[in-house]
Amino acid sequence: MKTNFLPVILGTDANAYGLARSFNDKYNVKSLAIGSFPLRETRNSKIIDVKIVNNLKDENILINTLLELGKEYKQKYDYLILLSCAEWYTDPIVNNLDKLKTYYILPFMDKNLKDKLEEKESFYNLCQKYNLDYPKTYIITKENKNNITLPFPFPIALKPSNSTLYSNISFKGKEKSYKIQNQAQLIKTVNQIFDAGYNGHIIVQDFIPGQDDTMYVLNCYSNQNGKVKMMCLGRCILEEHSPYGIGNYRAIISEGNKEIYEKIKHFLEDIHYIGFSNFDLKYDYRDQTYKLFEINIRQGRSSYFTTAAGLNMAKYIVEDYILNKDNETEYNYNKFLWLHTPKKILDKYVYNQNTLNEAKKLIKEKKYAYTLINKKDNNLIRKLWIKHIYNKDFKTFKLYPPKKEDE
Repeated sequence: MKTNFLPVILGTDANAYGLARSFNDKYNVKSLAIGSFPLRETRNSKIIDVKIVNNLKDENILINTLLELGKEYKQKYDYLILLSCAEWYTDPIVNNLDKLKTYYILPFMDKNLKDKLEEKESFYNLCQKYNLDYPKTYIITKENKNNITLPFPFPIALKPSNSTLYSNISFKGKEKSYKIQNQAQLIKTVNQIFDAGYNGHIIVQDFIPGQDDTMYVLNCYSNQNGKVKMMCLGRCILEEHSPYGIGNYRAIISEGNKEIYEKIKHFLEDIHYIGFSNFDLKYDYRDQTYKLFEINIRQGRSSYFTTAAGLNMAKYIVEDYILNKDNETEYNYNKFLWLHTPKKILDKYVYNQNTLNEAKKLIKEKKYAYTLINKKDNNLIRKLWIKHIYNKDFKTFKLYPPKKEDE
């Protein structure tokens, strides 16, 4: 391809590497990652350069950095594509679209829509409007926290409605989300969150039973006209269960579901969504429905599973903004195993034998891939660090093993 472009990726984690690898896989280009910390996932790499900037969570610092880099790199490249790997980067980008559009391709929707989707409470209101299934929900505020009367029994799931605000506070025992067993634990957790300075609402939901392999993740791409061009569903077969990493996927088998695709496509196109979207769902065997938990205004951290399954994420942006192609929507139905943990971990912690057998079959057929293990990027130092990153899971899962459904 003759057009000269540079992917500029905000973040230095596995998500950032997965995006950079998608661009490199398809177009053989090298990306630029910008972050606050030089994480190992993107260090010593041939496919991604890393620039570290202190205090990048400060909106003024982030935007000024991007404007300076835009001015510099626009002299070398025809196009700069700006992508985010975290909410604390997405928010300031959307707040400053008019400033950034001078230099960057910006696959993002406007601030009004972003705010509606990012706040879980308003997202569930949209789910109600579009007949999308989600767990029974109760909202806790500072005003009603001393008079909580739940309409469903324990155990329950608890999480902040605004993940960006929640990421800015800290306290002993903080977790990404919580499984609450009784009223006393509920009151204690709610008070801890509010006392630490959180000013948003707290979501409490009916806890959906099921092991890790009842979780699903959906990645989509919507073009600049709000039309969905790619959808890829994955079934999580193993996720992390440590307090800070709970819900982070460790193994996914890609598959397809026409009903889910049709419902989410209609939703995204009707609200005129633009860019990558990432949905977390869980299958509820009690009523045979797939219930939505949230939408991320970006590709998910495990999103390389989409590229590995055959739908290269980078292709859709380039065809949309650079090549001006308006192709038909592509849906994944291909079975492929994505891993972010050693294969031996699956043998011990994937409890469903049918699911384990399916994963082993894909491994035997060589239908599997790791985001960070890349034959085009395998210098010795990097190989040793990536092996270290993955092998840490032996300790993590020993300390925090997945619970069986009846535990």
